Amino acid sequence: MIKMTKFQNEQQDLLAFMTDSDWPYHVEDHASESRLAKTVESGWYTDRRETFWVMDHDEKIGLLVIHDIDDTIPVFDLRLAEKARGKGTGSEVLEWLKTYLFDRKEPKIRIEAYTRVDNIGMRKAFSKSGFVKEGYLRDAWEGNHGELHDALCYSAIRSDWQKGTLRPIKLNEEPF
Repeated sequence: MIKMTKFQNEQQDLLAFMTDSDWPYHVEDHASESRLAKTVESGWYTDRRETFWVMDHDEKIGLLVIHDIDDTIPVFDLRLAEKARGKGTGSEVLEWLKTYLFDRKEPKIRIEAYTRVDNIGMRKAFSKSGFVKEGYLRDAWEGNHGELHDALCYSAIRSDWQKGTLRPIKLNEEPF
């Protein structure tokens, strides 16, 4: 079982975590230590964001960044170390995220998420944890070397979470 702990601007831990794994489904598949240091110093992980470490016992195995935390519809970025992938950790984090954002004093309406169409592991995590695929976006994700990929949009809705149901989306609603 994972545990989530608040990021405290631990620059060295972040640099080690981000440079120890490859990120094939992100714009940079290998994180640059100098760019990361500037990003941390600029407040990117804390300004209008909440950042959490994904912990397995005392080991940092993932990083969750919730963007637009002040908005009613936040989005997020989840990165898991290579050794933590394919073990259900992503689904555990997504379940934690739903509870964290929907069970607040001022709860969020929905959580939006985007992933590349070829990121099968993340797609499985979304489906397993009750996120609904809402959209297919063509040429919407720039890859590591400027190539374009199709992307998918998923969401979790607070009312679904409260009722323990999933409301399906309506396809082909055009009246023509």
